[in-house]
Amino acid sequence: MTHSSLASPSPSPSASAVSSSAASPSAADDRSTVTGRRRIAFAVHTGRDGLPGLHTLVRSLALTNPQVCEDFVVLHSGLPDSSFDGLRRLHPRVVTRPADDRRAVFGLEGYDTVIALGPGMVVLGDLGELLRMRHGIGAVPQLPPADGAGERRAVPPDGLLVIQRADVAGAPAAGSPAPAPDGGDLVLGDRLVPLAARYDFPARRLHDDLPVPADVVVLRFSGSFDAPGHGPAAEARRRFEMGDEEFRAAYRALPGGKHPDLLAHLAPPLLKARPSLDLARTVADVHRGQGRYDEAVRVLAPVVADRLDAPRCQETLGLSLMALSRYAEAEGHLLLAAASPDLAPRAFAQLARLAWVCGRDADAHAYAREGLEADPTDAGCHAWYVRTRPDAEAPPGPAAPAAEQLAHVALFAEGRENAGDKVLPEAVRRCFGTDTGPRRWYGQQVHRLVDEAALERLNERRGVIVGGGGLFLPDTSPNGNSHWQWNVPDGLLARLTAPLAVFAVGYNVFDGQRYRRGRFAESLRVLVERSAFFGLRNHGSIDRVRELLPASLRDRVRYQPCPTTVARHLVPELSGPAERSDTVLVNCAYDRAGLRFGHDYGHFLAQMALALRSLRDRADVRYAAHMPADERFVHDLRREHGIALPVEQLHAMSNDGIRGLFRRSRLVIGMRGHAGMIPFGCGTPILSLVSHPKLAYFLSDIDRPEWGLSVHDRDLGPRLAERASGLLDDHAAAVADVHAAQEFLWKTTRSNIEELRSTFGMV
Repeated sequence: MTHSSLASPSPSPSASAVSSSAASPSAADDRSTVTGRRRIAFAVHTGRDGLPGLHTLVRSLALTNPQVCEDFVVLHSGLPDSSFDGLRRLHPRVVTRPADDRRAVFGLEGYDTVIALGPGMVVLGDLGELLRMRHGIGAVPQLPPADGAGERRAVPPDGLLVIQRADVAGAPAAGSPAPAPDGGDLVLGDRLVPLAARYDFPARRLHDDLPVPADVVVLRFSGSFDAPGHGPAAEARRRFEMGDEEFRAAYRALPGGKHPDLLAHLAPPLLKARPSLDLARTVADVHRGQGRYDEAVRVLAPVVADRLDAPRCQETLGLSLMALSRYAEAEGHLLLAAASPDLAPRAFAQLARLAWVCGRDADAHAYAREGLEADPTDAGCHAWYVRTRPDAEAPPGPAAPAAEQLAHVALFAEGRENAGDKVLPEAVRRCFGTDTGPRRWYGQQVHRLVDEAALERLNERRGVIVGGGGLFLPDTSPNGNSHWQWNVPDGLLARLTAPLAVFAVGYNVFDGQRYRRGRFAESLRVLVERSAFFGLRNHGSIDRVRELLPASLRDRVRYQPCPTTVARHLVPELSGPAERSDTVLVNCAYDRAGLRFGHDYGHFLAQMALALRSLRDRADVRYAAHMPADERFVHDLRREHGIALPVEQLHAMSNDGIRGLFRRSRLVIGMRGHAGMIPFGCGTPILSLVSHPKLAYFLSDIDRPEWGLSVHDRDLGPRLAERASGLLDDHAAAVADVHAAQEFLWKTTRSNIEELRSTFGMV
C-alpha cells in the first residue's frame, strides 16, 4: 500500500547521502516517506580552494544558530573523501556528493527544502525564517535597472537560495532555473520569492570601511576576504576563523538551547581532560535525551561520585542509572539529589517511581509523602502518593482462582493520563469475554520490574497477554532489561511457563527518533521464541519488527488489529444505529513535538486555522484532549489566530463516556493514534493528521490512505477542509465506508481470538 496521498513524496537519499552514523546502533529512524516529514539540507558547491572558507561557514552556522542541525551537503568536483575530514570534525551530518557545478543544488535528491549557500559566506544571524519557508525559490533579487523599469526576477549565481524541490521539479536540467543570456544571474521568473537583503548581503557594498548593518543575517564575500576598505566586514568574518578546540569551547559556552546532535558531536573532545561538573552534566543530559544512558553514566560518574554540592548532576546520574535498570545505584544518587531543597520534590517523585517499578509500594508512598512535605503542590509527588496509598479501594468481589485468570501485561492509565491508554486495555479484555474486571483478570503494569515473585504470579495464571498499544518504544519508561516497555529480563522471560500471547502491540518509534537497536533486538528474539501467539497491530509494525529478527522467526509475526478498531463488535451498546450531533472533534498531540513538527509547527497551526474556519461554518467544532498536554493546541490557536474552541477533556471521562462522545460525533480529525482508531471502532468517520508512522500504517491496512494528511503538507488547510467537507456532505456513505473497512479487521480478530481461547484452554 502506498501513502502518496499524505504528502508529496520525497525521494529516499542515496547511499552517499547517509551519514556515517546512520548504520550505528542508535541511528535515527527515518520514515519521512510515510509521515511526509520535510527533509531540509544546507548545500554548498566548492572546489579545493573553497574548503577553508567552507570551514568558516560551518562554524558561523553553528555559533549563530546553535539549535539547528540539518544535513550539510557538500557538492564537489571529484575531491578525495579525506578532503572533508576537517569538516566532519565540525559537524555531525556532513554529506558529500560529486557535482559538476552549483546548479546541482536544484536537483538534490532526498530533500524537500535546500538552502544553498556559498563558501564565501558567513552566517551572522537567525536563519529561522528560511527554514520555515514552504513555497517557491527564496532569494534576494538584484537591484532593478537604473531607469527603475520593472522588477528584476534574477539573482546572482553565487547568491543564497531557498529551494523547494516541489517547485522546481520538471524544469530543464533537473529543475534548475535558466541562466540569463549573459551566463551570469539566474532567472527565476514567477518562482522567485523575494527575500530581504539582509539574507544575502554582499560585503562589497561595505566599501570605505562601512560597518556591517546590525540586521545582516548572511554576509557574502566575492573574491578576497580582506580587501582594503572592508575592515568591518572582514572582522565580522574573522570571528569565525578559529581552531577546532576554540570552536568547540565557543559552542559549549553559548547561552540557551543547543541541538543535541551538534552538542553530542562537539563536546566529547572537551571531556578528555577532567571536565567541569556543568559540562559533564550538559553532555550527559544530551546522551540521556538520545537514549544513550550508558554514555551518560560514563560521563557523569567519574566527576560526581557522592558530592553533595552537585544535586542536579546527582539527579541526572540517578535517572540514567534507573534507565539502565541499575536501581540500587540510582536510588542512592537520587537521595543525594533530594538533599537539595530546590530539587527535593522532583527527586522524591522519581524515587517514588523507582520504588514502584521495583514493587515496593510502601517505600514509593513514603517517598511521595516526603516530596509533598517539601512542596505540597507538587503534582508528581501527589500522583504517586495517591497511586500507592495503602487504603486504595480494593477490587469488588472475590477474584477467581489464579489458574482460571488471565494475566494482562499492559499500560494501565490512571488519573488524568492518556485517554487512549484507558480505553485500550478494556478493549483487549473484551476480546475474551464480557467480564473485564479483576475477578477474571490479573493486571501487571508493563513498566513494573518482573522479578522472581512477579514471574511466579504470572506462571500461576492460565495465560499471559501482553498488549495492546505501542509498547515497542524505547523511551516512555526506559529500562535496561528489554529496551522496550515491558520491564522483563531475558532470563526470567525464558522461564515463563504460562502460554504467552503478544496481542495488538505496535512498533511506536517516532520518525527521526534515535534508539539502541541491539538490546531491543535480542529481547525481541527471546519474546518471539517464547510466544504462542505474536500479533502486531499494523503491517508497518510487522515489517519493522521482522527487520530486527532472524529469518527463522520472521514468519511467527502476525497481524492482529488494535481491538479499539472493532469496538462495534465488542461493545453491545455500539452495535446499533448512532444518534449523532452536528459535531466535529479535533485532536492534536505534543509529546516529542520536535519529531512531530520539525520547523513546521507555525505552518501547521496556520493551516489548521484555515481549515477550522471553513468547518465552523457548517458544524460545531470542538477539541478532544486525550491528556492535559494536548490542550496546548487550543491555547496556541487562540493566541496566534484568534480561534477559540470548546474543550472536551477525554482524560477525565469514563471509557463509556469516551466512546459515547466519539460515537455521537459526525467526524473526528485526530493526530493521536487512538484519536483515529477509537472513533473508527465506534463507526465514526475519521481524518488523521499524520505526524507518526503508525497513523499511516493503520490507514494502509484498511486501504484508506486518503483519510490521512501529513502535518507537513504544504496545502494542509484547504485539503483538510475539502476532505472533511466531502465526508460531511455524504455522511451516510462515509459511515458505511467505515463499517465496510472494519469487516476485515473483525474477521482477523475473531479468528485470532478463537485460536487464543484454545491456547489458553478457554474453549
